[in-house]
Amino acid sequence: MPDPGLFEMMDTARALRVLKPDPVPNALVERLLHAATRASSAGNAQNWAFVVVRDAALRREVGALYRRASDVAAKVYAARDRPPHLTDRQWHGMLVAGAHLYAHMGEAPVLILPCLQPRDLPPADRFPPEVSLADEMTYLDRIRGASIYPAVQNIVLACRALGLGTVITTNHLRLEAEMKALLGIPTAVDTFALMPVGWPVGKPGPLSRKPLAEAAHRDRWGKPWAP
Repeated sequence: MPDPGLFEMMDTARALRVLKPDPVPNALVERLLHAATRASSAGNAQNWAFVVVRDAALRREVGALYRRASDVAAKVYAARDRPPHLTDRQWHGMLVAGAHLYAHMGEAPVLILPCLQPRDLPPADRFPPEVSLADEMTYLDRIRGASIYPAVQNIVLACRALGLGTVITTNHLRLEAEMKALLGIPTAVDTFALMPVGWPVGKPGPLSRKPLAEAAHRDRWGKPWAP
């Protein structure tokens, strides 16, 4: 299918949690990975890594772990109030689609885990004495997402362009140690998402978002954005 325009993709790249089990060609998976590695990273370190799970038996194991972790997520969502910007129908639809994903993650034909390898600090003999090592480590931890989530968003947009469906989910982090052991991911490497990829049952469509006046501030916090 022809690629939609960039802004149309951003306006219609809905979270598609219900996917068909039909196979996705390796060539398309490689296009997703190529898109991911076009993203920016702190200091151009490119310390990302992407674990792509295609083996059916292993996908089922990943799905079983994700289901266990998502049982916790379901209880947390049940205790939450509906966000005011969502209608009852939208909130219910999201919960139903989420429950489907909890039960069927392992049936998606492709599972991608975006990971981040640790970024080294300068050697001790070259570390600036006027800089606090503890503060710098806190800073690096605070900005870690900037080196992986742009790649994750590129995968989302590439899926939209190729007619594939995906969603960014992080429930597996509740059992990340088990997930890393299952997939042989080194202890020092962290996973930041689990993204099922496949041909969607639903279709892309307009996103429901808060108005900019509620999300953006002009000059100072509390002053709503206005053109």
